[in-house]
Order: sequence, then structure tokens, then C-alpha cells
Amino acid sequence: MISALSLPLGLLGGCSLFQTDTPPDPATIPVDQLYSDGVDQINGNQFDKAVKTFSSLEQTYPYSGYVVNAQLMQGYGEYLRQHYSDAIIVLDRFIQLHPANRDIAYAYYLRALCYYEQIADIQRDQKGTADAMTALQEVVSRFPDSPYARDARLKIDLARDHLAGKEMEIGRYYESQRLYTAAIGRFQRVVDQYQTTNHVPEALARLTEIYLLLGLTDEARRTAAVLGHNYPGNEWYADSYKQLVDAGQVTAAAGDAQAPAKADQGGFFSHLVPSIF
Repeated sequence: MISALSLPLGLLGGCSLFQTDTPPDPATIPVDQLYSDGVDQINGNQFDKAVKTFSSLEQTYPYSGYVVNAQLMQGYGEYLRQHYSDAIIVLDRFIQLHPANRDIAYAYYLRALCYYEQIADIQRDQKGTADAMTALQEVVSRFPDSPYARDARLKIDLARDHLAGKEMEIGRYYESQRLYTAAIGRFQRVVDQYQTTNHVPEALARLTEIYLLLGLTDEARRTAAVLGHNYPGNEWYADSYKQLVDAGQVTAAAGDAQAPAKADQGGFFSHLVPSIF
């Protein structure tokens, strides 16, 4: 599990007087001690107990000054025990009820993490990834100078790379089934929409490969030029260059290991002035 950034210090504190497995009736415990019990349970990795304790505090002392913090701590406990959907419900309620709270940035961030933790593997539907990116972007937009925004930006990049990977997987499948038009659509989407990910060189190389298979030599040369211009030392560029040589689209100098780079700098690619970024 990817941990949240440090919990705001104002939410922590206290030492429990109740260490038995069967806790007493919450109504018999002072509210400050009940809150401390919940914090101690969080610190002791007793997340199920902590969630129940903070929930009991809210129900037993609904007008206490501890209730607001208890609500956020309940969401944190749900997150820690990986009940992400329950955590989102709790945090959504906190955000709606306390939009001006001093810890509102953390609430948005923790909510975004709940979506992020649910990102499915590349073999499954990626709606969860899109939801995570939306929630993370909200953190960045609302609290751009916070430490939560910095972490959210990093996770947005990781989520974007995840989505690009899914597009590549589908594109490779279409290509293997000779559904070239569909494959081109997927690879082009990676090039257009996920330019900062590490999947772009392969997407350009596979577009070059498909265009050659279809006899679209001008498109193949142009796409390879884009690849060479932006990733001149990349292995996918070297592979595309070899395919173009094999297809008779360029003549490589015998034994010249630097042929792809030289071709891009002053050979058959140079007149295309490639750039998509």
C-alpha cells in the first residue's frame, strides 16, 4: 500500500487508559479519552478498532469539538485498512461539511489516494485510473503550493503512464490480429495524449511498422522521422531504421553502427522537419 503523507499533527495525541480487548461503553468514556483511544489504535495498527472508536465518538458526542477531527480520522482509518470505497464516502462527507477546515487539503489528498490505490492492473478496465487522475488533479488545482500537491503531481504522471500502457496493450493486440486501422488509432492516441510517458517511442515505432506493412511508405518515413528527431538514441528508433532499410526506404552504410543517428541528422529524415512535441 502506498502510504499517505504524514497525518496533520493536530489530529494526533493522547494516551489510552483502555487496553482491554473488550472496550467499555463509549458513553462511559470522556470524549477526549475516546479520541485518544482511537489515535492509539491507529498508531497500534488496530485499524478496525480505530474506525469503530471514531464512529462511536461522533455518535455519542455529536456536538463535541472532537467530532470534526474524529470524522477525518475515521476516513484515515478506513484508508489504512484498505476499505477505500468506505473511506471516500467518509471523506466526501467531511469535505462537504467542513470546506474551510484547516485540514481540508489533507482530506482532498487522502480522498485522491483512495482512488489511486484502486488503480487496476493493466489487464483490466482503466476507469479507476481516470477517476484517480481527476481526484489528484483536484488536489493540485485547489492546493497548488501544498506538499500534497507535489505528491499528487507525481502520482498523476504515474497514472498517465498507466493509461498509456493500457492503450499500448490494446494496440499490440489489434496489430497481432492484423486489425491495423484499430491499432493505428491506439498508438496514435499514445503519441497525441500521453507525450510525457515512456511509451511514446514504442508507439511511433509500431506506427512505422504498420505503415510499412500497409505500403504507406511516406507515412512510415514521416513517423520514423518524428521518432528519430525526439528519441535519436532509443532502441525503438534503431529498430524502425532497420525496418526502413530492409524495406528499401533508406540505404545504410555498411558496418556503420551510427547509421540511424546520422540519417536523422543529415540523411533521408532531415527534410521532413519532424516534431510533435
